[in-house]
Amino acid sequence: MAAAGAEITLFVDVVSPFAYEAFHILRPNEESPQISVFTYLCTYLTDLVAETDKDTWIVRERLRWARAFGIPMTTEMPPDFPPNTLHLMRALSCVGDQGALCALLARLYADFWVRHVPVAQPDVFGSVFKDVLGADRADNVLAEAAAKGKAALQANTDRAFAAGAFGLPWLLCTNAQGETDGFWGVDHLGQVARFLGLPRPGDTGGWKSVL
Repeated sequence: MAAAGAEITLFVDVVSPFAYEAFHILRPNEESPQISVFTYLCTYLTDLVAETDKDTWIVRERLRWARAFGIPMTTEMPPDFPPNTLHLMRALSCVGDQGALCALLARLYADFWVRHVPVAQPDVFGSVFKDVLGADRADNVLAEAAAKGKAALQANTDRAFAAGAFGLPWLLCTNAQGETDGFWGVDHLGQVARFLGLPRPGDTGGWKSVL
């Protein structure tokens, strides 16, 4: 989907419905032979966003984009939203390879935004890690979360700050000419496509809304 040499870094947190939507929309393109680098980085949304009085806007906008792109998501918000995902995101930041991280994100996003599973709770996400990674690898990852995961998550969040991020999803993109720019939000995916020189994904459904 992308021009040769294009690089995309998508910053995510499980608590963000819009990061989930961007993940769902972009994931089918992550292994395109035309993409040089497609990276998911875990961040901590609470550190990126100071103002939280956006409940009505979040409810309306998340459902609008979910309908437009056919993304599974319940009408009701998860109970006790927003949960504190700090420990979950630290654990995810310890996962070494992108394939395993993507599998975990896909499961956690579906559990949280479709099934309302309280994935931020350590016993809950610990079980998910074991299902996806296997017990031995999951135990190793979870054991590293307090120290290695803390440092990795902080580094990722600092990188997001340095790139200008103030919310999620944040996309840091480099085009074939070596130019780098940052984009915020599902509604800016059309600008991402133009910046990277992508062919038009189509003019129906959600893409019609952003192109």
